[in-house]
This record gives sequence, C-alpha cells and structure tokens, in this order.
Amino acid sequence: VTSSLNIYRRPGTRFSFRPAQLMEDLCLFLFSQVFCQWVLACVPPHIRVEVPAVVQAGYVLSRVNLFPCGQKVLFFTACDPDFTVLSDGTIVTRRVTRVTTEGKSFCVWAHEQGQQKWRVDVSLTHADEAPKAPVLKRFRRRWSPPPIYLKENTPGPYPKDLEQIGSDSSQNQTVYYRISGPGVDQHPVDVFKVETLSGMLSVLRPLDREEFPQTFLQFTARVFNKFTHKETDLPLPITVHIEDVNDNAPVATGRLQFTVVEQSPPGTVVGTINATDRDEPNTSHTKIKYSLLSSAELFTIHSFSGVITTRTSTLDRETQAKLFVAVELRDMGGASDGLSTTSTATILLTDINDNPPTFRETIYKGTVEENQADKLILRIPVDDKDLEGTPNWQAQGVSRVPLFQPLDHEKGAVVTLELVAQNVAPLVGTGASWRSVPVEVRVGNVDEGPEFSPPLLVLRVKENVPNGTLIGTYTAIDPETKSGNGITYYEESEPASWIRVAENTGELRTTNTIDRESKFVSNGTYNMTVRAVDESKKSGVGTVMIIIDDINDNVPFFPKSYVVLCEKEGQLGSVLLEAQDIDDDPYSAPFTFELGDAAEGKWKLKDAKDTSVVLQQATAMPMGEYEVPLLVKDRQGTGGEQVVRVKVCECVGTTGAEECVAQRRSVVLGVGAVLAMLLALALLLLLFLLFIFICTTKREKFYLDDNGAGMLLKSNTEAPGEEVDRDGLVKGGAEQTTLTSPTAFPGGHQTLQKSSFHTMRHEFSSATGHHDNVYGTAAHYGDGFYGDTGYVKYSDAFATWRTNELYLDRKIGYFGEEDEDRYAADLLKHYGYEGEGSPAGSVGCCSELGGDETLDFLDTLGPKFRTLAHICTHRGERE
Repeated sequence: VTSSLNIYRRPGTRFSFRPAQLMEDLCLFLFSQVFCQWVLACVPPHIRVEVPAVVQAGYVLSRVNLFPCGQKVLFFTACDPDFTVLSDGTIVTRRVTRVTTEGKSFCVWAHEQGQQKWRVDVSLTHADEAPKAPVLKRFRRRWSPPPIYLKENTPGPYPKDLEQIGSDSSQNQTVYYRISGPGVDQHPVDVFKVETLSGMLSVLRPLDREEFPQTFLQFTARVFNKFTHKETDLPLPITVHIEDVNDNAPVATGRLQFTVVEQSPPGTVVGTINATDRDEPNTSHTKIKYSLLSSAELFTIHSFSGVITTRTSTLDRETQAKLFVAVELRDMGGASDGLSTTSTATILLTDINDNPPTFRETIYKGTVEENQADKLILRIPVDDKDLEGTPNWQAQGVSRVPLFQPLDHEKGAVVTLELVAQNVAPLVGTGASWRSVPVEVRVGNVDEGPEFSPPLLVLRVKENVPNGTLIGTYTAIDPETKSGNGITYYEESEPASWIRVAENTGELRTTNTIDRESKFVSNGTYNMTVRAVDESKKSGVGTVMIIIDDINDNVPFFPKSYVVLCEKEGQLGSVLLEAQDIDDDPYSAPFTFELGDAAEGKWKLKDAKDTSVVLQQATAMPMGEYEVPLLVKDRQGTGGEQVVRVKVCECVGTTGAEECVAQRRSVVLGVGAVLAMLLALALLLLLFLLFIFICTTKREKFYLDDNGAGMLLKSNTEAPGEEVDRDGLVKGGAEQTTLTSPTAFPGGHQTLQKSSFHTMRHEFSSATGHHDNVYGTAAHYGDGFYGDTGYVKYSDAFATWRTNELYLDRKIGYFGEEDEDRYAADLLKHYGYEGEGSPAGSVGCCSELGGDETLDFLDTLGPKFRTLAHICTHRGERE
C-alpha cells in the first residue's frame, strides 16, 4: 500500500502524487468493501458530481467504484456520446459540455461479458467553481493519467502542448522523463515528444485517424533520477485517442453494371449499390444515404441499403437497350453538411420476344415446272425488332420457300400458299400474333410419262400357287391424253423372278413357286416394280406390294441334330431338345413330340413345352453315340420323324455349356501331344514298310516241328536234292507239298513240308484254341487249298499272309504265358468293353476266327489288317 501512488488532476493543472492521502484512501476502501456486502450489484447505483458550468473535453468527472466487484472484469458504455468510460471505470468528458443550473444527467452501463448488466446513474450539478478535490482523489491507484483525446487533422501551429505529467518523486529528487512506443520511436514515429525536465507532452504534427488500424495510440512514460539514472516510479502508460472527424466522402465499390428483363413488373430488383466510408464505423460519419439523380421515373433506390428496383413496367429494349442512372452517396445520414460523391450505374435491358416478324410485301409470286421436287421457289425477307441472332429474332420457314413434292400442272396451274412467319421462341409480353402472307405459285406444263394408278398396288396371294396364276393387273395412263393406249409394261425390279408382267395388258402372273419363307420376303410381303413406257419413250414406274399368305408347307425340325447328354452319377441323364417350324401361326407351334419305335424302352420324353421337350434315358446306357428317332408334329398335325444323334459321355463345364471330356482334351492338345502323335504316325509308317518287305520276299520257307519251336526262314535257293517239276511240285525223299505263287513270289517258290504242315496246323490249333475241325481236311486260302491228299494250286497271295498271321497269333499266345517281368511290352493286355459304334470292333482274343472253314473272316479282320493285306496284294501284283 505504501508503494502505491495516486494521481489526480484538475483542469489546466499538472498531475501530482499525494502520499498524504494514503491512509484516507485505505479507510475509504475498507468501508466500501463492507458496504457492498448487502448491495445486490457490485457497482454503485448512482453517482453525483459537482462540475463547473463549462466542462472542458478530457475533464475527469468521477470513477465507478469497482472494489466490491472483486476479480470480475467489467465493461462500460455511456449512454450519452458526450462522455466516455475508461476500462477502470473513470468517467471523462469527450467534448466541451455546458451544465445548466438544473444540472445534467446521463447513465453508465456496467456489464460482464455475456452476463448481468447494471445501470449507474450519473448526475452533474452546477457549481460556480469546480470542487477542490475530485471525487476519486482518495482512491488507490497507480500514477496513471486519464486518456488524452486529440482530434485528427487539427490545424497548426505545431508542436501543440497536450498534458504535463509529473511524479511526486520530483519533490524530493531531481528527475527527468522519457517516452517510448508507438508515436514516438515506433510507427508512426516522431508524433509525440516530452519535455525532459518538465514532463510536458506535445504533439508534433496533425494525425489522420484513417492512417492507423486502431483509433488510439498508447506509449509509455518513465521517470528517472537525474544523477543515478534509476527509475523512481513504475512505467506510466499514456493513451492518446484520435477523435474522428468527417473528412472522407463515401465511395462506391463493386460492379456498377446490372441487367433486368424488359417489361419487368414494378418492384423487380435490378441490383445493389455498395459503398464504403473510411471514417469511424458505426458513427454518423459513415452512415450513407443513397438517392437517384436521374431515371427516377423508371427506377427507385432504397435510401440506406442501396437496392435499385423498377418503378414501371414500360422498360422497352427496342426503345433503349442501355440506361445510365446517376446515384448520390452522402454520409451523415444524408445531412446537408455531410460529404457526398456521385456514381453512375449502367442498367442493360434483356430482350424478350415481344415483337413478331413482319413481311415487307403483302403478296409474293413465283413459278415452277411440274414434277420438280426440292426446288427453291422464292426467298422472302422478314424483319424483327428483337435482339438479332437470338431465338427471339430467328424466323422459321420464311426466308426461303422450298418445294418438297412435285406439282402437277394437270391438277392445277396455280397453287396458292399461305406462309406464316414465326420465331423460334414463343411470343411473350405482347398482344400481337404471328403474321402471314399469301404466295402464288404458277405450275408450268411439261410432257410427262405414264402414271400408274394407284402408285402403290397391294395384292394378296397364297404361297405355292400354280405357275401361270393371275394375281392382278397393274396399268398406267398418259396424263396428257388420259388414255392407256400404246403403253407397254416391263418388270423394273423383280428379285425372285416369281411374277411376269404382260407386255400389253399389265397382267401379273406367277412364273415360279412363291415361297413365303424365302429370303426375298420381309414380314410376309414381297415388293416388285413395274415400268410403263408410252409411244414417245417416256416412262413411269409403279410399285406392287404382294402380301403372301402362309400355308402349312413346312414340318417342324430340330436345328441341332447332334446333342451331348451328360452322364450323371446316380441318376439318368437328360437333354433339352428345341424344335422350330418356319411356317407362321397357325401352322407352327405348339408342337407334339413322340418317340420312334426303335427308341421304346431306351428313351422317354418329358416336360414337353410349345417348342421343346426333354429327352431322358429310360435305362442306364453305356457311353457312346446313339440315334434316337423322334416324331414331331405342328399344331395341324403335320410332321415327320426326325433322327437326333445323342452322345452320352462324361462332361465338363457349366450348365448349358457342357462338353465331353474327350473333346475337351482333344481341344487342348499341347506341343508335346502333337509331337507324340507325329511319332506314332512315323512308327506306323515303318510298320507298314516292314509288312510290305515281308510280303514281297523272294523266297520264304517255314520250318514247323512238333515241339512248337517252329521258325520262319528266308531262302532264295532250293534245298539240295530237291527237284521241282514244271507244275511247281517238289519231289524228294520226304513227302512234300509245294506252294507256288508266281504272283506273290516271282522267280521263286515257297516250300512247305507236309509233315511240318500237319505239325504247324496242330500247333496253330493249340495256340488259338481251335482244333482240326476248324479247317477240316482242306484249309482254304483264296483260290487254292492244302489237303491231306496233296496240293491245290491257287494264285492269291493271301495264303502266305494267312500263314504269317497264324504264326503271329501263336507267338502272341506264347508271350502271354511268360512271366510278368519278362518282355512286359509284349504281354497280352485285357481291355474292357469299348462301346457300340467302334469301326474296329472288339479286340478280344481270337475274335477274328470264325466257326466255319471259309475265309470270309478275312473281310472282318479290322481296318489295320485289311490295309496291310491290301498293301501286300498290290505290291505282289506290281512286282
């Protein structure tokens, strides 16, 4: 408390420190604290101050007692603009105020931010002389003078003294003063200065309030001992408020060009004039009033918002498309002493289609030759007052009058038209209607060719009518003579050659069968054109449209005659069959389906629809291909038996897109599979060459003994002691039977000993499971045979091949009896059932040998054996 200093000021006096009042201030403070305990507000409800009759600006009237408010932060506002309240509650005059003998009253509002608000009534009473001590002289406070109020742009001379600051330390010490901060050594610099010894503050130049973002400047004053240069008091903040004067006129901002539709009703908003004023906001200096200086008969403007609206609905773009409106901007709420500027707003009128196109003439005339089309007859200009190039201005169908269809002079030499001029956009905002004008077109006469009547002849005929049937007559007349004499007729276009036109009469007769299902028929109709030629070689063309009635001349059929039936485990497979009939209703669907006799018991039908039926297995069937006969009939009962090939197999793929596994694999063969196939073909070719070599050997001899170890030896010479007669019989010590085959073995003989033959026959019978009765006493080989009595000559080389075949069969049987780990590649393999339809048949053991003694089995040995036999036979013949 003892370190605190109080500063009081009388008008025209310097600030002074009064430590003697310290105890008195402290007692007043304690009393106010106790007093406020029972008061609802922490501020006094009323303050009474005695003041002089004339109170100068900046005079401290009083201070609102804030001690009972504790830590609350209060804000103050004065309800009279002649006074202001500082943040610490000090009430100060802003202007020179005169107080009459009746006194003067005003109020001060104290409130917390966003909370309760309290009113303090201040009463000023007149006194001949100001009180010797202000009301607040006993309050505890730092040395802090009230703010200094300085009007902007105050005229000189400069510098001007403002106030004098002083510290009580100057009574006991020699001190000097320094100031720093904005206005001194910070922007704006060199505005204020202080007299070092006296503490007098002065301003050096006029200030412009609009130069600073805030309306005040606050700098700091310090007091120092002259000898020790130590501060004798705490720094003193000094606030200088720059009072605004109305020195800036309003200025318009933003665009000043607006648009409005012509003929808009009164009250239509055109636009808003925006303006600013650099003077202090929310004061009369910046309260702008707007007024029109021109076009007041067409527009109005709101005095304080600047919104321009239409006054009348007579705005006409065609009269004046652009309007200039002068607007005055005046501050001070439009007062005569306010500052003002003038701005000009440009208002553009938007076009509407309120003017119809007009013609320049009352009637237009033109000429055209008959039978001419797409001919320009006239160009008719029109005028329109609306905005050029817009839909309100563009006219439809009047700038040029084209002829789309040929005219006929014989039907009218003069044709009168009426043209109406219309815009693309409809008419609005006017009571006028579209204008029209008559046009006379004279049709010139030319020599014309024959004309068919009617131009399109429609005939109806049933398909498949007999050739020569008359279906109609199509004739033409000369438009000049109105006669058909001397006119001849020809087919101009007849794609299917079904109809012939009689040259002189125009009769239409059939020359070929008319088929409704032909590609030349579209939607049941067939078109042809006929040309008529008169004696002057002028011609005309007519069209004949023939409607063909359908007959039941087609039976239903299955478009897919080959289907895949997927085998499913545990159930009988089925497949959907779709049928169609190219005839139309009632000769088409619904169809009836029946199974053929050959399919009974194996297949059955179910779920028959209009055009489909499900074919299902009646019993489990092996995989393979089957032919299923089906009888399909249309609604009239016409139909026939269709054969559908069904392949039963194991399938892969999704429903509706299944395919057999074998087909799938064959489709996806890779490079390795292709090489393997080529290698197999090469080996087969080598095998063929081997058999050809065997079949063409010059001399072969068989040694067959009873112990089963017979060998086949090649020999090009006869054995010693053998004698061959001219019939090819070998004579010797042992009984022999000689086979001579000049065809198969030219230049040599093949000898077979009789004893060996019997041994061979016995061994062959044992190897193949047959006995002697298979061959009897005479084994047939083509055209010859061997018997017990001797030799029968024949010329077929198949005898040698048969012998080789029997030997090979015996050899295969011999290898089949070997151990499993010896010659594994030569062992017999057991094969399952291959299914029906295989061209090679079964490969079961000894299946080629029949039960009779004929050689008919040679024809059923299979494709491979027949191929080899064929090669051997032809090779022998060539040799």
